[in-house]
Amino acid sequence: MTVRDRSIASIHPAGVPGERSLERIPLDGRWLVPGLWDQHVHFTQWAQTARRLDVSRASSAEEAASLVRARTAADPGTDVLVGFGFHDALWHDLPSRELLDAAAGDRPVVLIAGDLHCSWLNSAAMARYAPGVEGALLREDASFALTSALTPSDESILDRWASDAADGAATHGVVGIVDLEYGWSLETWTRRIAAGARSLRVEFGVYRDRMTDAVGLGLRTGEPIEGTDGLLTMGPFKVISDGSLNTRTALCLHAYPGGGHGVANLTPDELLADLRFAAANGIEPAVHAIGDEANRRALDAFEQLGASGRGGQIVGRIEHAQLIDPADIPRFAALGIAASVQPEHAMDDRDVADRLWAGRTRHAFPLASLLASGARLAFGSDAPVAPLDPWAAIASAVGRTRDGREPWHPEQRIPVEAALDASTRSRVAVGEPADLAIIERDPFAATPDELRAMPVAATLLAGRFTHDTL
Repeated sequence: MTVRDRSIASIHPAGVPGERSLERIPLDGRWLVPGLWDQHVHFTQWAQTARRLDVSRASSAEEAASLVRARTAADPGTDVLVGFGFHDALWHDLPSRELLDAAAGDRPVVLIAGDLHCSWLNSAAMARYAPGVEGALLREDASFALTSALTPSDESILDRWASDAADGAATHGVVGIVDLEYGWSLETWTRRIAAGARSLRVEFGVYRDRMTDAVGLGLRTGEPIEGTDGLLTMGPFKVISDGSLNTRTALCLHAYPGGGHGVANLTPDELLADLRFAAANGIEPAVHAIGDEANRRALDAFEQLGASGRGGQIVGRIEHAQLIDPADIPRFAALGIAASVQPEHAMDDRDVADRLWAGRTRHAFPLASLLASGARLAFGSDAPVAPLDPWAAIASAVGRTRDGREPWHPEQRIPVEAALDASTRSRVAVGEPADLAIIERDPFAATPDELRAMPVAATLLAGRFTHDTL
């Protein structure tokens, strides 16, 4: 294969020499695949995660508080202590202010749930960030706002962390991301790229509060941002229509065991109005919908919008699509709506789903059903909810298992070819961009565990090495 001007110029049969004047890179039995994309990340949050207290393994509120107590003793101070990753849906005890107060005293503590939809605060943190709020938890919009407020104000520090995270993504063969970070990312990524962060292509999304700004600047999905060498592109308009499973706010047709159906963040009319405004201004709508009722309402809105999908054109996305009523599965392909899904969440959430969606988990993370219906799958991690590593998503989609457990609803497993297709944007073909990954194993012969640990020898973005161990 010959790479010229950032694209694949020619492909030669094995043993046929290329142009002698060009640098030659022997593969030596390695495999060449298209560069991988993570099509749903919160990149600034991901860049901060390694610096935060990991409470993801806590099996109770008391255990999470004990981790806070240990960190406070080992690293005393008065600055806010931020932790990430708790999942309280299966805990036998409740997160309370008193537990964190006893663990950290007057030091503010904020623990962010693994799904980003909930935060647990002690009294000092609540007084600082949400005075007057009762209880210990902030949910949905209040939690999102707090998460943004905890971002370091020093841009140079945060940019350095982001550059490190981008380089880390390249070691997994990643060439691009769809960044759905909260807030306004245009200036952030323009600044980072100008400063030398060139390991990734970035499509940045926009939320409801900045949608008019994007329209006012004439930004349209798919169009590159001037001065970024084609690395930064306008992405979708993200609409959060419901909550999450662990927080019991995902909007569902059936009630949760403790009552309630979840939350709808917008009325059907509001959702349709948002989609119409975005589509009319050339920005692709991407609707966060986790529960089956939320997915139905999102599909209803796209149908009213007049999405047709003719000619294979994708006119919108549904993010997560975790629980889908079987009657709604064929509507994705019929409307031309991509299912932007995170297969690793199925492994993270299987026990919670078995409890909160009891009797309905055969319809949860229905990747094989969506694929068989003709729907387009787009894989992501939702980092930091799951690690920014497409091989983990591929492994979970192919095996529906992790950590040696029995496969969960193995009827929803999909072939490696389909999982790779859902994780890439290009092909190894003449005229395609030279966004490539060189891997050490045959992905079509690898087990799910081998896919999860896939060694990547090199990654190229537009023919330029962003990771190289050759």
